[in-house]
Amino acid sequence: MLGTIFLHEIAGTAVLTLLGCGVVANVLLNKTNGNGSDGIVIFFGWGLAVFCAVYVAFDTGAHINPAVTLGLLVGPATEYAPGIPINVATTAAYFTAEIIGGWLGAVVCYLAYKKHYDATEDASSILATFSTGPAIPSYGWNLVTEIIGTFVLIFVIIMFGHTPSGLGPLAVALLVVSIGASLGGPTGYAINPARDLGPRIAHALLPIKHKGASNWSYAWVPILGPAIGSVLAGLAAYVY
Repeated sequence: MLGTIFLHEIAGTAVLTLLGCGVVANVLLNKTNGNGSDGIVIFFGWGLAVFCAVYVAFDTGAHINPAVTLGLLVGPATEYAPGIPINVATTAAYFTAEIIGGWLGAVVCYLAYKKHYDATEDASSILATFSTGPAIPSYGWNLVTEIIGTFVLIFVIIMFGHTPSGLGPLAVALLVVSIGASLGGPTGYAINPARDLGPRIAHALLPIKHKGASNWSYAWVPILGPAIGSVLAGLAAYVY
């Protein structure tokens, strides 16, 4: 069971960050065919990345996000996925696999865009292809934004389970597009600690030309914000 969690959640989260970081790289890095595209490309790119990743990790419930795991842990669910109980071992397996997958997808994205990273000298653009950052740095308000965005993500996902629409993974993909377009402006809508932390570690370790610091002073916001938002969403599901 733990092996299944590791395999599917690593693979699913890796697909998520490969395609999600990839669309940002296509828009921001120099000399790509998508350089300078509108932000709507990023919103839909991330949404479709979620769509693909959910299918890859379907057998384990396609959490691909520690916030989803945490929301289910504190919420009314009794299983993480059919046949996978909620306990310490499975929880740790989900969290670990998601972070590893987030890191792995970002590394593969770097390999896909290696020559374009070499051609880009703006360190802030390079970092933005890996991890999120605030448009206006204000850690308290940035935290509030991540809490709200993640609450919407997790609460609506839980509601999907109560009101099946037949859309399957497409429903979650469209939800992520909506959150990006509506709430993504202030912080880049991490709403997923693995999506931010795994690629940020990759940025710190990879031999990228012209890269600057990995902005670790901000890194706690896209971890704590989604954690708080997911707990609130899980608790709200009890009374809704």
